[in-house]
Amino acid sequence: MTGSTIEFRGLSKSFGPVRAVSDLSFTVEPGTVTGFLGPNGAGKTTSLRMLLGLVTPTSGTATIGGREYRALDRPFTRVGTALEASSFHPGRTARGHLVVYAAAARVPAARVDAVLELVGLASVAHRRVGGFSLGMRQRLGLAFALLGDPGVLVLDEPTNGLDPEGIRWIRGLLRHLAVEGRTVLVSSHLLAEVQQSVDRVVIVARGRAVYQGDLDGLGTGASVRVDALDRASLGSALASAGLDVRTDAGGLVVRGATADAIGRVALAAGVPLTHVSEEHAGLEELFLQLTGENGASA
Repeated sequence: MTGSTIEFRGLSKSFGPVRAVSDLSFTVEPGTVTGFLGPNGAGKTTSLRMLLGLVTPTSGTATIGGREYRALDRPFTRVGTALEASSFHPGRTARGHLVVYAAAARVPAARVDAVLELVGLASVAHRRVGGFSLGMRQRLGLAFALLGDPGVLVLDEPTNGLDPEGIRWIRGLLRHLAVEGRTVLVSSHLLAEVQQSVDRVVIVARGRAVYQGDLDGLGTGASVRVDALDRASLGSALASAGLDVRTDAGGLVVRGATADAIGRVALAAGVPLTHVSEEHAGLEELFLQLTGENGASA
């Protein structure tokens, strides 16, 4: 199964005075999993809804294979979506829900049982959705997304409600779909839950992209923790040297410089150091720094 390129170009959306998405541009290539990351309220879902023709952009475009979603021939078999895990009719069975959509989209009925098996719901296919846990609803949402055997998958927070085993399972599924040549775009506000399955990430905050690239590029933010008896003089010397310095309870943290370079600045300023150590920020910490969350719950 070969996917199509997803392309966002200068995409913006305002709701009255509120700018939900601002000049967003990036591409998602076939055969890759791209993580679309940012805190809740960052504009991720609005962007995906514009891609799927559910929201009209204020400006810019969002296309799949060079065409808007509404212009695609049989879009259900071209693009699989999972946006709302709670949108299923509670009185309908899991299988019954998918059968209705399969008939409407002219998808063979045999595909229903195949996707239920794929997402691990075959044993509960005849149970009513109203009794499903959030994790089970997430799996049913994935079954719906895969029903038309599409080349493009657009998934909004697919790990929400899944237990650790379920998260591991979906990581493997996303990788498998990409290996088949499909285009996979998956949004999340938790980097840790997608970092083992994505090829590249796009991070947004307050409607703007703040990082695009692979995880190696995101994880290169080494810093040096340094301290001195005269901490104020050391901080002043480092700032005067053009270094990025911040203060916390443990001393000074300097980004963008080696320990040797910091030592030379301190020596030139006549400030003896009492502590120097290199630190490598974890991916989640870097994510919070980029989005300006400062450790707040996303």
